[in-house]
Amino acid sequence: MSFLDLFDSGFKQRNQDHFAAIVRVAMSDDVITEDERAFLQRLATRLDISEEAYHTILKEYKTHPINPPTSYDQRLERLYDLARMVYADNVLGEKQTGMLERLGIGLGFSTGNISYVVDKALKLVRAGVDKDNFVEEIKNMNR
Repeated sequence: MSFLDLFDSGFKQRNQDHFAAIVRVAMSDDVITEDERAFLQRLATRLDISEEAYHTILKEYKTHPINPPTSYDQRLERLYDLARMVYADNVLGEKQTGMLERLGIGLGFSTGNISYVVDKALKLVRAGVDKDNFVEEIKNMNR
């Protein structure tokens, strides 16, 4: 196995573990709604998760370790990606906002201010800010 194969394998495994953690959050109420399923399918595509791995993870999501990012910047970058995906179809409903709040908690954001963080995140995404500006704006709201 080449060095590149090892890198690709580790990258795919981290993506699958991240996806499984999001499935775990989606399954926190024991149901995946149609909105959540559509979101998961978009995320799986973005994370380059095969159809086979997608179905396996949906069934066995608890077997994957939860590895939320350790750095605040990485959590903000994931929140940016999630907010962009939730708002990708330009339709934002209560269910999507609630799902993003649950995912934000899963990423390690405080339950006490998650509604505020998600609201700010969605406003920034709607305004079309890039990832770097998003991270800075979210950081600045806590100062």
